[in-house]
Amino acid sequence: MAILIKPLVTEKVSAMNEHGKYGFVVDKSANKVQIKKEIEKVYGVTVESVNTMVHPGKSKKRYTKSRVIEGRTPAYKKAVVQVAEGDIIDFYSGI
Repeated sequence: MAILIKPLVTEKVSAMNEHGKYGFVVDKSANKVQIKKEIEKVYGVTVESVNTMVHPGKSKKRYTKSRVIEGRTPAYKKAVVQVAEGDIIDFYSGI
C-alpha cells in the first residue's frame, strides 16, 4: 500500500512551503503516525506535526445533446506536514 500518493503543488501550498509546511495527497486509510514515518523515510526530514483532512468529491453535471451526464469527482485525503526548522523538501530535484 502506497501511503503517499502525490505532493500537492498549488499556490496556497507553495506559499506555505516558505514556512516549512508541505502538502501531500495520501491514502484514505493512512493515519498521522504512518504519514509521518513515510515522509521521514522518503524525504529524510524530521516531521514535527501532521494535519489531515478528507475532501469529499464534488457532484458534476454535463449537458450533452442526448442527455444529462451526472457523476462525482473522487474524494481524497490531504495531509499538511510541518518539518523541523532548517529542513526542506525539494519536489523539483528529479526534473
